[in-house]
Amino acid sequence: MIIGILQAGSVLAPFQGQFGDYPAMVTNLLRSVTAPDQLQFRTYDVEHGVYPNGHDECDAFVITGSRDSVYDQKAWIRNLQAYVLILHRANKKLVGICFGHQLIALALGGRTQACDKGWGVGVHNSKVIRSESFMTPQLMEFSLLVCHKDQVTRLPTGAELLATSDFCPNAMFRVDQHILAVQGHPEFSKGYARELMESRRDLLGAAIEPGMASLAVQTNERQVAEWIVKFIVSG
Repeated sequence: MIIGILQAGSVLAPFQGQFGDYPAMVTNLLRSVTAPDQLQFRTYDVEHGVYPNGHDECDAFVITGSRDSVYDQKAWIRNLQAYVLILHRANKKLVGICFGHQLIALALGGRTQACDKGWGVGVHNSKVIRSESFMTPQLMEFSLLVCHKDQVTRLPTGAELLATSDFCPNAMFRVDQHILAVQGHPEFSKGYARELMESRRDLLGAAIEPGMASLAVQTNERQVAEWIVKFIVSG
């Protein structure tokens, strides 16, 4: 199975040597829970206008995080929003992470806005409110690294809310059987999250200290990775 990674941004250059870029993070995450060679990956730098020749070039797609906001008036973001509609109409499997999660919601008629609570960073816990067949191993709640100020404030029509948190009520949702969107970053490592928070200390303000302290909390990126793979490969 071929997974197309729609790269919507890049890890800051000083961190890439140690932690890799977003496509490598996603690749390593999904390969960590699959058999060797079960998944193949192709990267498309959509921020700079690179797309598949056709959506059947891949079996499924993942939209990465980004430093930009989905409501920024940038041509590449509007183009990616239009591509989400193409994939949706074709019933292609699509997974959105953070920015990808927010862009999917916006493209399908939901709303994404800056949160009046400010930044969410570090480890956040979400409660599962609807467990689907692909969500095995089953968890009543899960913890993931996050780094966002924007969040989905209104789900698209027809979306099913799967998980919620106090900070981010729309933490994970599904649209039909082919779109899955999650606000957290299962692909991040705690080392990268720590460096990212340090680099944004002035920007994050009061969120920095609780964010740093939360890194002691155990996370569930492996389990969420299994959910993502099972969602992608399910019929």
